[in-house]
Amino acid sequence: MTDQNPDSPMTDLFVIGGGINGCGIARDAAGRGLSVVLAEKNDLASATSSASTKLFHGGLRYLEYFEFRLVREALIEREVLLKAMPHISWPMRFVLPMHRDMRFDNTTPTSKLLTTVMPWMKGRRPDWLIRLGLFLYDTLGKRGILPGTATLDLTADPAGKPLKSKFKKAFEYSDCWVEDARLVMLNARDAAARGARILTRTEVIRASRHADHWQVHLRDTETGVESLHRARMLVNAGGPWVADLLRDTLGQNSRETVRLVRGSHIVVPKLYDHDRCYFFQGQDGRIIFAIPYEEDFTLIGTTDADHADPDTKPVCTEAEQDYLVAFASTYFDCPVTREQIVWTYSGVRPLYDDGASSASAATREYVLTLDQSQAPLLNVFGGKITTYRKLAEAALAKITRVFPSLPEDWTAGVALPGGDFAVGDVPALREKLAADYPFLSPYALRRLIRAYGTEAWEVLGNAKRAEDLGQAFGATITARELDWVVAREWVRTGEDYLWRRTKLGLRLTEPEAAAVDAYIRAAAAP
Repeated sequence: MTDQNPDSPMTDLFVIGGGINGCGIARDAAGRGLSVVLAEKNDLASATSSASTKLFHGGLRYLEYFEFRLVREALIEREVLLKAMPHISWPMRFVLPMHRDMRFDNTTPTSKLLTTVMPWMKGRRPDWLIRLGLFLYDTLGKRGILPGTATLDLTADPAGKPLKSKFKKAFEYSDCWVEDARLVMLNARDAAARGARILTRTEVIRASRHADHWQVHLRDTETGVESLHRARMLVNAGGPWVADLLRDTLGQNSRETVRLVRGSHIVVPKLYDHDRCYFFQGQDGRIIFAIPYEEDFTLIGTTDADHADPDTKPVCTEAEQDYLVAFASTYFDCPVTREQIVWTYSGVRPLYDDGASSASAATREYVLTLDQSQAPLLNVFGGKITTYRKLAEAALAKITRVFPSLPEDWTAGVALPGGDFAVGDVPALREKLAADYPFLSPYALRRLIRAYGTEAWEVLGNAKRAEDLGQAFGATITARELDWVVAREWVRTGEDYLWRRTKLGLRLTEPEAAAVDAYIRAAAAP
């Protein structure tokens, strides 16, 4: 193989990175008629995009940094996204308990301003200021589905029951839950349905400019086989690796970089019975969430810590576990302990490096840079999961400079696979699935609709009884479902399925998980 091989395939757009930004851009571009190839060196959503706090949210605390444009865009996007994926995303109410010791992060512009004007506040967040922020939160973006802010009496409301008795009052507002890794995969599936080629376990080992195109050298990480692709334009959506790719793999001189911020989470057995999330504020000025998770668990996070190297696997350190346990225990009447932790996960957020003094203060704005000095290159820095679709639209606006006369923005209101039903219709879908497959357990019905939406019927096919679904692996997993995800969702290992396409790894024993892995590897083998 030589660099000048004229027989290597030529595509309009080559996207590096199978996270939410890369898959979102690939979907948008393919939907506008461009030929697209996307390469991901691991599994889809194998890094940051499967390690979020699982929320579509406007970013209430970003108001303290005066990031009004970002918050407004995210608030508007919540309902756009809800309508496109009502199976993997749903509205959630957030309970924010009040107490006298709530503090700002002293680095925030709001804290500095108020301390200057009203020095007696000494960085405190008074109730009136939080209510003002929530008023802005309710009004900056359009709301048609999500209810606005309410005030709760925690001595009477069920939300007060698991909390310490000193908490008497709370504000309650709306944001949304999302299954982050499934969101990535569904964008990839929709991109593929529109003609994109999605290559997982495929690493870009080098790329170089040749006249009016890029030559992209790939290596299959499982077989070691190398191949060459040519592309008229390259998109670097490498997430935490975006700067390393830019300099080392693409050979470009650039001072632009990202600030790597590690966010860690813990999962414990369910701490309360209602379906609302808690927004807790600490005396250090930081915040964490406690969120109902996978029916029988509570998710607590996140931390903000600088992370030096994208190649260093992020883990929830013992210090971070202690921090989250202690933070949550200042609110819950029954203290959370390290012994309760059943799972931890960490992700590295690639925030655009704006020189902020702390990880918490680093901007969540995305930055897109287009280099047209030769064959065009678009680099994606930063971003957040809630605004991935808007980021993709912004990317396509720059890509249109290279490919004029592309169709206009199209993704708003277009359902992702399985999401072609109205927000709020999940109970009706579940009832229909129960009628068509009466042998399924209530948990299986809930899980399949939340995972696959209207495609649950494709997964189950013509099964008339449980035995028709093949081998049962535990936690309602069957061979029929595993065959479907191998064929349709780029699943190659048990980890892909148990920890990214689902979180059923929480429910299986080690032997059961090993059996799932063995079955998937056999089914995925060439």
